[in-house]
Amino acid sequence: MSAPLRLAFLGCGFITRVHSRHLKALKGHIAPAYASRDRGRADDYCRRFGGAAAYGDYRAAIHDPAVDAVVIAVPPRYHLDLTLEALAAGKHVLVEKPAFPRLTDYEAVREARDRAGRVILVGENDHYKPLAVTLRRLMAEGVIGDMVFGHFTTIAHRLKTADDWRNDEAMAGGDAFFEEGIHWLHVAGSLGPAIVTAHGHRPTPSPEGPDRRAKSMLVALRYDNGAVGSLYYSREIPSLFKGLRLSKLFGRKGIITFESNGVFVLARGQGWPRLIFPGFRDIRGYQAMYRDFAGAIREGRAPEMSLERAMEDQRLMDQIYATVHG
Repeated sequence: MSAPLRLAFLGCGFITRVHSRHLKALKGHIAPAYASRDRGRADDYCRRFGGAAAYGDYRAAIHDPAVDAVVIAVPPRYHLDLTLEALAAGKHVLVEKPAFPRLTDYEAVREARDRAGRVILVGENDHYKPLAVTLRRLMAEGVIGDMVFGHFTTIAHRLKTADDWRNDEAMAGGDAFFEEGIHWLHVAGSLGPAIVTAHGHRPTPSPEGPDRRAKSMLVALRYDNGAVGSLYYSREIPSLFKGLRLSKLFGRKGIITFESNGVFVLARGQGWPRLIFPGFRDIRGYQAMYRDFAGAIREGRAPEMSLERAMEDQRLMDQIYATVHG
């Protein structure tokens, strides 16, 4: 077996904790390390998750010759500078999504990546989750024929506290849909037909409570095969079991109904109806994402969730905010 990929997390917050839990399944293939502006926090994460090293600032990790790659897991405001510094230091980069607030930032990073000859993966774990893989397979098999409608629902009551950095759009890059809804925008556009236009409709934000962001968005979609779709996103509406919701793909030969978190898929099209359980072991796709990242580095290829693929999502996000009403 080849030597493990030596990976340093820049930032020791909630999302690094999530990633680190999933990396336990890849022990021996990826060796994590942790960097924080609070050295005590980095030491704590290193102990908790079996890290190889801890650093008291991000630059120390970026410039350590023992580090092969970095994971940028800080608020989006800092993504661009850290990505450019890491590439200049010869590191491969996995940058959390949303990666950058502007398309010009992506273009600058692409130029830096090409100069450095490094791999960049944009951390869209939803691309890799078993639900998305299953939906792409069913669509490729033509189970429902040509898609006519896509209806995507991601609704839950998950408010942030007053001191959460996501309340600051300068830190988050935008409102709740920009910061989190981009994951579902990617899923909606990755199933086969490509989204060509996206228009946003935003309800009037509520002035109540500590979560001050705009937290809901309706997006109207048009695909390159003539299909149309809708994406309902909210983090202020109660849902069954605090997050259970259904989405559907309507085709001329059938319908696919799926639980939006990935619990099940019901395909009713050609042949008998099929009830599919995509998989719970890596239900959020983190392990598959890291396997792709490590494989891309070792094989000298682009990852599935490349910078170019993320730029397609950013172009759609720009359309949404250019047309948003409300």
